[in-house]
Amino acid sequence: SFSNDQGWKPDLQPQPAQTSDHLRNVIRQLGAVLGDVIREEDGEKVFQQIEELRQASVAFHRNSGDGADTRLAERLAQLSVKDAVRFAHSFACFLQITNIAEDHVQRHREGTPNEWPDTLAGALRSLKEEGTGVEQVVELLGRGLIVPVLTAHPSEVRRKSVIDRQAAIGQGLQDLEDTDTADQRAAIETEIKRQVAIFWRTRLLRGFKINVTDEIDTTVSYFERSFLPEIPHLYARWERQLGQLGGLASFLRVGSWVGGDRDGNPYVTAPVMRHALQTQSRAILGRYLDQVHALGAELSLSSALVAVTPELSALADKSGDGSPQRADEPYRRAISGIYARLAKTYETLLGEPAPRPAVLPAETYAGAVDLKADLQTVLTSLTKTHGALFASGPLPDLIRAVDVFGFHLATLDMRQNSAVHGRVANELFKAAGFPKDYEKLSEDERCDLLVSELSHSRLLASPFATYSEETRRELDTLSAAAEIVRRFGPEAIRAYIISNTQSVSDLLEVYLMLKEVGLYRPGEKAPTTIFSEPLFETIADLRASQATMTRYLSLPLIKNLLKQTGVQEIMIGYSDSNKDGSYLTSIWELHKASRGLLKTVSDAGLNLQFFHGRGGAVGRGGGSSFEALLAQPRGTVNGRVRVTEQGEVIANKYGDPVLARQSLETLAAGVVLASLQKRDGHLPAATGETMDQLSQASMAAYRALVYETKGFVDYFYASTPITEIADLNIGSRPTSRQSTRSIEGLRAIPWVFSWSQTRTMLPGWYGFGSAAAKLDRARLKDIYQTWPFFQTTLANMEMVLAKADISISKRYSELVPDRKLADTVFGAIRAEFDRTIEILLDITGQSALLDKNPELAATIRSRLPYIDPLNHLQVEFIRRRRAGDDAEAVREGIHLTINGIAAGLRNAG
Repeated sequence: SFSNDQGWKPDLQPQPAQTSDHLRNVIRQLGAVLGDVIREEDGEKVFQQIEELRQASVAFHRNSGDGADTRLAERLAQLSVKDAVRFAHSFACFLQITNIAEDHVQRHREGTPNEWPDTLAGALRSLKEEGTGVEQVVELLGRGLIVPVLTAHPSEVRRKSVIDRQAAIGQGLQDLEDTDTADQRAAIETEIKRQVAIFWRTRLLRGFKINVTDEIDTTVSYFERSFLPEIPHLYARWERQLGQLGGLASFLRVGSWVGGDRDGNPYVTAPVMRHALQTQSRAILGRYLDQVHALGAELSLSSALVAVTPELSALADKSGDGSPQRADEPYRRAISGIYARLAKTYETLLGEPAPRPAVLPAETYAGAVDLKADLQTVLTSLTKTHGALFASGPLPDLIRAVDVFGFHLATLDMRQNSAVHGRVANELFKAAGFPKDYEKLSEDERCDLLVSELSHSRLLASPFATYSEETRRELDTLSAAAEIVRRFGPEAIRAYIISNTQSVSDLLEVYLMLKEVGLYRPGEKAPTTIFSEPLFETIADLRASQATMTRYLSLPLIKNLLKQTGVQEIMIGYSDSNKDGSYLTSIWELHKASRGLLKTVSDAGLNLQFFHGRGGAVGRGGGSSFEALLAQPRGTVNGRVRVTEQGEVIANKYGDPVLARQSLETLAAGVVLASLQKRDGHLPAATGETMDQLSQASMAAYRALVYETKGFVDYFYASTPITEIADLNIGSRPTSRQSTRSIEGLRAIPWVFSWSQTRTMLPGWYGFGSAAAKLDRARLKDIYQTWPFFQTTLANMEMVLAKADISISKRYSELVPDRKLADTVFGAIRAEFDRTIEILLDITGQSALLDKNPELAATIRSRLPYIDPLNHLQVEFIRRRRAGDDAEAVREGIHLTINGIAAGLRNAG
């Protein structure tokens, strides 16, 4: 199927071969429905035109060669703009239909979860074979933390309306398989066709630029659709498998950056951050109210027929529910009181009445822990009287939800660039009368000053001083954070991530700012609940990370600060390190930094928790989370990990409740195996030396092209749809950190996304061929055979190369006005492409890409006849646009092809 650990849906294991027939049947079924809709809605002539071009593209891929690609491109170029736009829309729709079929087939593995290695049951089976018992898994999870963190990074090109229609069609497919009667099947088939018709007539493109509040609402919709219902079900399953009914720690939680990530996004402000928590809290409290109301309707047990605990009786009496109808129903009276307090909490936290107001007066819950205690009182009484009958079900699930989601739903991270903090600190010191310019101090002087300021309670900010807009905005946002923590609890915000961390002072500056709003309190036993955390992302910063953290953790102030948790979280970034130095160098530097940071943090007497900043594409750390966790250096996982979920990956993994459950279980299984599986954690010195040589040569080749080739930035902007992507309404954040055109200032997402659109996929492989050509091939083969890290690295690279098409890439190079520049740059790219494939096949022992993974190879081949024409059309549309054709249809055509290609590649950003 499409779903596999190296391809379209990167976090799930491959489907068995027999499901491929099922997948093809579902694709044909939906394709036929779409064809019928096109014929009925647009007429036979339009249908035949689309079908003729579809068959021509399929035929080309079956019998390529002899200039067939050129003839296909010429045929597409002859279409009128109107017909070309309609054709782009149809193929984009078909690729979305294919994704629906893939997701539908993937759901079928839910029926046999114990058979899959990337489930907790599969992990327990593997560990049992090694002699590791269940009790060790329970102990690990008891001190563990696993958090997928949803971000608003813009690589999701689909509108929410499109995603909703896809979900409706997918539900129809499931309903069709769940019914047996002919009448029901006919009705469901009609409903599927109706949904496909709506989908066909739904605008695929957003008509306006989305803002941060749109991103917040979309993110919360994923929480509501999948995380809130499925996480309690997962815990119930895991408790049964581990024999820990009601006793398993809540190690799996959820996080968000949406509304808290200010790095390069001027639209994330104090009001926006308040809106994020308001929206999250409204969703979770509303769900609690519905579930408590349902429990009140269900628990009609009479005190004349059943005994209750004294605690439950007291809770019922305290509720104030004097209704004679419930006089002998203590559970209902207790729940009436819980509901009333919860409704009052809703009103207090959100400033608006609950959707279903309570009839009883009540006090606000001080925190989620108090709500959990009341619910636990009800459950304890039920289980003491009825035993295991009530040990699972809606009440234990609700208690688990309260424990996991609290009143905040998802923990919001704050993030900002270190350069901003430096400027704010400089202004604060200057306004407070500090005689020297903070920004001109040495690193030692900065640290001494910051430590001194953090040792006392005097504030720097003054209401009488005049500050820049940037400083006022930062202080306002921090004040909002303080308010959020007071209202929604300490779990609402826990981490302040510092992008571009280069020094100890970068970390200390955050505490200085937190102090200004009362979130850092000198002299107290627990001076903060929000922790300053580094993000190391460039190659240089990764290499310096161990020295930076060694010095930071040696400060007495920090030693005292971290005593309360015993954990130091460090975020490592995959995107910028890749853009900085090549895929291979990025992966290797991250691996080395992880090993070094583990030693540094352990030597400081602390536990290390990594936060992996991964994107969807391989060039941004994408690929299987399961395989990536197993490839981590031994000891660096140890039950605790956070990982970003970005762009199109969120909908692919969490847009459907069943797929969300599978994805979360995959993450948990990976953490358990990476932490407890017996494997040699020693990296032979010779292997490390070989990887260093390979990495250095790869980075040199990559930088020679990207940073040292004169005119490369012009080639990139001319040969890719980067400027057209910037015009897409797919995110609130600007595509570049700087106003000037440069690779350094460009964000990693549009960098990777642009190369994906041209099918060059350069960030996922460039530099490896040149590097490997300089090393002993037998040595590389030996490393590949024995080291999972290298196997995973090459598997991801192989998948990228299989999706690439250098002949299509050449067509994009023809958009470059400077032909000499185009020939020079594309010539280097083509030579490296051929070299990389030849060497990779030799190392892996294959005659063609994906020889050892025929299912994935077949999947990619099946999509290409629908992706390639969109590439050809995109080139023509871009050519027209850049020649001065400002027609809206041309712009729409460009954006439709971007949409369709992204849908076809699936993990393109």
